[in-house]
Amino acid sequence: RLSCIRNNVWLACCGVVSAGLAVLSSFGLMLFCGVPFVVTVANAPFLILGVGVDDMFIMIASWEQSSRKKEKSNVKSLLAETYSEAALSVTITTLTDVLAFFIGTWTAFPSVRSFCLYTGTAFVFCYVYTLTFFGAVLVLNHKREEGNRHWLTCMRVGVDNQAENSCLYNACCIGSCSRQSSEPEGEHPMSVFFKKYYGPFVTNKWIKLLLVLLYGAYLGGSIYGCTQIREGIDLRNLANDDSYVIPYYDDDEKYFSTYGPRVMVVITESVDYWNETVRRGIESCAQNLE
Repeated sequence: RLSCIRNNVWLACCGVVSAGLAVLSSFGLMLFCGVPFVVTVANAPFLILGVGVDDMFIMIASWEQSSRKKEKSNVKSLLAETYSEAALSVTITTLTDVLAFFIGTWTAFPSVRSFCLYTGTAFVFCYVYTLTFFGAVLVLNHKREEGNRHWLTCMRVGVDNQAENSCLYNACCIGSCSRQSSEPEGEHPMSVFFKKYYGPFVTNKWIKLLLVLLYGAYLGGSIYGCTQIREGIDLRNLANDDSYVIPYYDDDEKYFSTYGPRVMVVITESVDYWNETVRRGIESCAQNLE
Protein backbone atom coordinates (compact mmCIF):
# COMPACT_ATOMS: atom_id res chain seq x y z
CA ARG A 1 0.00 0.00 0.00
CA LEU A 2 1.05 3.59 -0.60
CA SER A 3 -0.26 4.78 2.75
CA CYS A 4 2.47 5.06 5.37
CA ILE A 5 -0.05 3.88 7.99
CA ARG A 6 -1.80 1.08 6.14
CA ASN A 7 1.41 -0.35 4.73
CA ASN A 8 1.89 -3.89 6.11
CA VAL A 9 5.54 -4.59 5.29
CA TRP A 10 6.41 -5.58 8.86
CA LEU A 11 3.29 -7.75 9.01
CA ALA A 12 4.39 -9.65 5.90
CA CYS A 13 7.91 -10.04 7.33
CA CYS A 14 6.47 -11.49 10.54
CA GLY A 15 4.50 -13.99 8.45
CA VAL A 16 7.75 -15.20 6.89
CA VAL A 17 9.36 -15.28 10.35
CA SER A 18 6.44 -17.42 11.55
CA ALA A 19 7.20 -19.99 8.84
CA GLY A 20 10.88 -19.87 9.77
CA LEU A 21 10.08 -20.51 13.43
CA ALA A 22 8.04 -23.53 12.38
CA VAL A 23 11.01 -24.92 10.45
CA LEU A 24 13.40 -24.35 13.37
CA SER A 25 11.01 -25.90 15.91
CA SER A 26 10.22 -28.98 13.83
CA PHE A 27 13.82 -29.61 12.80
CA GLY A 28 14.99 -29.16 16.38
CA LEU A 29 12.36 -31.59 17.67
CA MET A 30 13.16 -34.22 15.04
CA LEU A 31 16.91 -33.95 15.64
CA PHE A 32 16.33 -34.19 19.39
CA CYS A 33 14.28 -37.36 18.81
CA GLY A 34 17.11 -38.83 16.73
CA VAL A 35 15.43 -38.80 13.30
CA PRO A 36 18.19 -38.90 10.63
CA PHE A 37 18.71 -35.71 8.63
CA VAL A 38 19.20 -36.55 4.95
CA VAL A 39 19.83 -34.28 1.99
CA THR A 40 16.21 -34.39 0.79
CA VAL A 41 15.06 -32.79 4.05
CA ALA A 42 16.82 -29.58 2.96
CA ASN A 43 13.96 -29.02 0.49
CA ALA A 44 11.32 -28.96 3.24
CA PRO A 45 11.73 -25.25 4.26
CA PHE A 46 10.59 -24.14 0.79
CA LEU A 47 7.35 -26.12 1.18
CA ILE A 48 6.77 -24.71 4.65
CA LEU A 49 7.43 -21.18 3.44
CA GLY A 50 4.87 -21.54 0.66
CA VAL A 51 2.15 -22.84 2.97
CA GLY A 52 3.03 -20.35 5.73
CA VAL A 53 2.83 -17.35 3.41
CA ASP A 54 -0.47 -18.65 2.01
CA ASP A 55 -1.90 -18.91 5.55
CA MET A 56 -0.59 -15.41 6.28
CA PHE A 57 -2.47 -13.92 3.32
CA ILE A 58 -5.66 -15.72 4.36
CA MET A 59 -5.37 -14.29 7.87
CA ILE A 60 -4.66 -10.75 6.63
CA ALA A 61 -7.54 -10.85 4.13
CA SER A 62 -9.97 -12.05 6.81
CA TRP A 63 -8.74 -9.36 9.19
CA GLU A 64 -9.24 -6.66 6.56
CA GLN A 65 -12.79 -7.84 5.83
CA SER A 66 -13.64 -8.02 9.53
CA SER A 67 -12.24 -4.55 10.19
CA ARG A 68 -14.34 -3.09 7.36
CA LYS A 69 -17.47 -4.79 8.68
CA LYS A 70 -16.93 -3.73 12.29
CA GLU A 71 -15.00 -0.49 12.29
CA LYS A 72 -16.06 0.37 15.85
CA SER A 73 -15.55 -3.09 17.33
CA ASN A 74 -12.85 -3.92 19.84
CA VAL A 75 -9.81 -6.01 19.11
CA LYS A 76 -11.23 -9.18 20.67
CA SER A 77 -14.29 -9.24 18.42
CA LEU A 78 -12.16 -8.45 15.36
CA LEU A 79 -9.77 -11.30 16.12
CA ALA A 80 -12.65 -13.66 16.83
CA GLU A 81 -14.27 -12.74 13.51
CA THR A 82 -10.94 -13.23 11.72
CA TYR A 83 -10.41 -16.68 13.21
CA SER A 84 -13.99 -17.71 12.44
CA GLU A 85 -13.38 -16.89 8.76
CA ALA A 86 -9.74 -17.91 8.27
CA ALA A 87 -9.07 -20.67 10.79
CA LEU A 88 -11.27 -23.20 8.99
CA SER A 89 -9.41 -22.80 5.70
CA VAL A 90 -6.02 -22.87 7.43
CA THR A 91 -6.99 -25.93 9.49
CA ILE A 92 -8.22 -27.95 6.50
CA THR A 93 -5.11 -27.07 4.50
CA THR A 94 -2.85 -28.11 7.37
CA LEU A 95 -4.73 -31.36 8.05
CA THR A 96 -4.54 -32.50 4.43
CA ASP A 97 -0.84 -31.65 4.19
CA VAL A 98 0.02 -33.34 7.48
CA LEU A 99 -2.02 -36.42 6.56
CA ALA A 100 -0.32 -36.69 3.17
CA PHE A 101 3.20 -36.48 4.59
CA PHE A 102 2.57 -38.75 7.57
CA ILE A 103 1.18 -41.38 5.20
CA GLY A 104 4.48 -41.05 3.36
CA THR A 105 6.29 -42.28 6.49
CA TRP A 106 5.06 -45.80 5.69
CA THR A 107 7.48 -46.06 2.77
CA ALA A 108 10.40 -48.48 2.88
CA PHE A 109 12.94 -45.79 1.89
CA PRO A 110 14.57 -44.32 5.03
CA SER A 111 15.33 -40.98 3.37
CA VAL A 112 11.74 -40.52 2.20
CA ARG A 113 10.53 -41.47 5.66
CA SER A 114 12.77 -38.85 7.25
CA PHE A 115 11.66 -36.21 4.76
CA CYS A 116 7.99 -36.90 5.47
CA LEU A 117 8.53 -36.83 9.23
CA TYR A 118 10.38 -33.50 9.13
CA THR A 119 7.93 -31.88 6.73
CA GLY A 120 4.75 -33.16 8.38
CA THR A 121 5.93 -31.98 11.80
CA ALA A 122 6.87 -28.61 10.32
CA PHE A 123 3.32 -28.20 8.99
CA VAL A 124 1.96 -28.78 12.49
CA PHE A 125 4.26 -26.12 13.95
CA CYS A 126 3.41 -23.76 11.08
CA TYR A 127 -0.28 -24.09 11.97
CA VAL A 128 0.40 -23.42 15.66
CA TYR A 129 2.54 -20.35 14.97
CA THR A 130 0.02 -18.96 12.48
CA LEU A 131 -2.83 -19.08 15.00
CA THR A 132 -0.76 -17.83 17.95
CA PHE A 133 2.30 -15.79 16.97
CA PHE A 134 0.88 -14.28 13.78
CA GLY A 135 -2.47 -13.58 15.42
CA ALA A 136 -0.68 -11.55 18.07
CA VAL A 137 1.24 -9.67 15.37
CA LEU A 138 -2.08 -8.81 13.69
CA VAL A 139 -3.32 -7.23 16.91
CA LEU A 140 -0.11 -5.24 17.39
CA ASN A 141 -0.28 -4.00 13.81
CA HIS A 142 -3.91 -2.97 14.35
CA LYS A 143 -2.96 -0.97 17.43
CA ARG A 144 -0.22 0.73 15.40
CA GLU A 145 -2.75 1.74 12.76
CA GLU A 146 -5.20 2.99 15.39
CA GLY A 147 -2.43 5.08 16.90
CA ASN A 148 -1.77 6.66 13.49
CA ARG A 149 1.83 5.46 13.59
CA HIS A 150 4.27 5.08 10.70
CA TRP A 151 4.80 1.55 9.33
CA LEU A 152 8.61 1.80 9.47
CA THR A 153 9.48 3.73 12.62
CA CYS A 154 6.15 3.39 14.52
CA MET A 155 6.25 7.16 15.19
CA ARG A 156 3.01 9.11 15.13
CA VAL A 157 2.23 10.53 11.70
CA GLY A 158 1.23 14.18 11.49
CA VAL A 159 1.65 17.29 9.37
CA ASP A 160 4.89 19.07 10.28
CA ASN A 161 5.19 22.68 9.19
CA GLN A 162 8.91 22.92 9.79
CA ALA A 163 10.33 23.31 6.30
CA GLU A 164 13.88 22.65 7.44
CA ASN A 165 13.19 18.95 8.03
CA SER A 166 14.86 16.63 5.53
CA CYS A 167 12.95 14.52 3.02
CA LEU A 168 14.11 11.34 4.79
CA TYR A 169 12.73 12.60 8.12
CA ASN A 170 9.42 13.51 6.53
CA ALA A 171 9.14 10.11 4.79
CA CYS A 172 9.88 8.13 7.96
CA CYS A 173 8.13 10.27 10.56
CA ILE A 174 5.47 12.38 8.82
CA GLY A 175 4.51 10.11 5.99
CA SER A 176 5.71 11.72 2.78
CA CYS A 177 8.28 14.17 1.46
CA SER A 178 5.51 16.69 0.82
CA ARG A 179 4.71 16.70 4.56
CA GLN A 180 1.15 15.47 4.02
CA SER A 181 -0.40 13.13 6.54
CA SER A 182 -1.50 9.82 5.04
CA GLU A 183 -5.11 8.91 5.76
CA PRO A 184 -6.16 5.24 6.01
CA GLU A 185 -7.12 3.85 2.64
CA GLY A 186 -10.42 2.33 1.68
CA GLU A 187 -10.83 -0.84 -0.33
CA HIS A 188 -7.64 -2.20 -1.88
CA PRO A 189 -7.23 -1.47 -5.62
CA MET A 190 -6.75 -5.17 -6.39
CA SER A 191 -10.08 -5.96 -4.72
CA VAL A 192 -11.76 -3.25 -6.78
CA PHE A 193 -10.23 -4.65 -9.98
CA PHE A 194 -11.45 -8.19 -9.41
CA LYS A 195 -14.88 -7.06 -8.22
CA LYS A 196 -15.73 -4.46 -10.86
CA TYR A 197 -13.75 -5.58 -13.91
CA TYR A 198 -12.43 -9.13 -13.79
CA GLY A 199 -15.57 -10.73 -12.32
CA PRO A 200 -18.01 -9.33 -14.91
CA PHE A 201 -15.51 -10.13 -17.68
CA VAL A 202 -15.16 -13.85 -16.93
CA THR A 203 -18.92 -14.29 -16.39
CA ASN A 204 -19.68 -13.25 -19.96
CA LYS A 205 -21.13 -16.26 -21.82
CA TRP A 206 -18.62 -16.07 -24.70
CA ILE A 207 -15.70 -15.75 -22.28
CA LYS A 208 -16.98 -18.74 -20.32
CA LEU A 209 -17.16 -20.79 -23.53
CA LEU A 210 -13.61 -19.73 -24.42
CA LEU A 211 -12.37 -20.68 -20.94
CA VAL A 212 -13.99 -24.13 -21.23
CA LEU A 213 -12.27 -24.70 -24.57
CA LEU A 214 -8.93 -23.52 -23.18
CA TYR A 215 -9.30 -25.80 -20.18
CA GLY A 216 -10.10 -28.73 -22.47
CA ALA A 217 -6.93 -28.06 -24.46
CA TYR A 218 -4.95 -27.74 -21.24
CA LEU A 219 -6.39 -31.01 -19.91
CA GLY A 220 -5.56 -32.83 -23.14
CA GLY A 221 -2.01 -31.50 -23.10
CA SER A 222 -1.61 -32.53 -19.47
CA ILE A 223 -2.78 -36.08 -20.16
CA TYR A 224 -0.38 -36.34 -23.08
CA GLY A 225 2.45 -34.96 -20.93
CA CYS A 226 1.78 -37.53 -18.22
CA THR A 227 2.22 -40.33 -20.76
CA GLN A 228 5.65 -38.93 -21.71
CA ILE A 229 7.08 -38.69 -18.18
CA ARG A 230 10.21 -40.72 -17.59
CA GLU A 231 11.74 -41.65 -14.27
CA GLY A 232 14.76 -39.52 -13.50
CA ILE A 233 15.28 -39.83 -9.75
CA ASP A 234 18.81 -40.12 -8.38
CA LEU A 235 18.83 -43.26 -6.25
CA ARG A 236 21.59 -41.82 -4.07
CA ASN A 237 19.08 -39.34 -2.64
CA LEU A 238 16.90 -42.19 -1.35
CA ALA A 239 19.59 -43.51 1.01
CA ASN A 240 20.90 -42.29 4.34
CA ASP A 241 24.05 -40.18 4.28
CA ASP A 242 26.12 -43.00 5.86
CA SER A 243 24.69 -45.78 3.68
CA TYR A 244 26.97 -48.02 1.59
CA VAL A 245 24.66 -47.36 -1.38
CA ILE A 246 26.04 -43.84 -1.95
CA PRO A 247 29.72 -44.79 -2.54
CA TYR A 248 28.52 -47.80 -4.55
CA TYR A 249 26.62 -45.59 -7.00
CA ASP A 250 29.49 -43.08 -7.04
CA ASP A 251 31.99 -45.78 -8.00
CA ASP A 252 29.59 -47.33 -10.48
CA GLU A 253 29.15 -44.00 -12.23
CA LYS A 254 32.89 -43.26 -12.11
CA TYR A 255 34.24 -46.58 -13.41
CA PHE A 256 31.42 -48.30 -15.29
CA SER A 257 29.19 -45.56 -16.72
CA THR A 258 30.87 -45.77 -20.15
CA TYR A 259 29.85 -49.42 -20.58
CA GLY A 260 26.12 -48.85 -20.40
CA PRO A 261 23.60 -50.81 -18.36
CA ARG A 262 24.18 -54.43 -17.33
CA VAL A 263 22.25 -57.03 -19.33
CA MET A 264 20.80 -59.93 -17.34
CA VAL A 265 19.05 -63.09 -18.49
CA VAL A 266 16.61 -64.87 -16.20
CA ILE A 267 15.35 -68.41 -16.72
CA THR A 268 11.82 -68.48 -15.37
CA GLU A 269 11.11 -72.21 -15.86
CA SER A 270 12.25 -75.22 -13.87
CA VAL A 271 15.49 -76.53 -15.39
CA ASP A 272 17.36 -79.75 -14.68
CA TYR A 273 20.77 -78.25 -14.11
CA TRP A 274 22.28 -81.68 -13.38
CA ASN A 275 21.52 -82.70 -16.98
CA GLU A 276 24.65 -82.12 -19.07
CA THR A 277 22.62 -81.48 -22.22
CA VAL A 278 20.65 -78.73 -20.47
CA ARG A 279 23.83 -77.10 -19.22
CA ARG A 280 25.32 -77.10 -22.70
CA GLY A 281 22.12 -75.53 -24.02
CA ILE A 282 22.35 -72.75 -21.42
CA GLU A 283 26.02 -72.14 -22.23
CA SER A 284 25.22 -72.04 -25.93
CA CYS A 285 22.43 -69.54 -25.26
CA ALA A 286 24.85 -67.35 -23.26
CA GLN A 287 27.41 -67.45 -26.06
CA ASN A 288 24.80 -66.42 -28.62
CA LEU A 289 23.78 -63.48 -26.43
CA GLU A 290 27.41 -62.40 -26.04
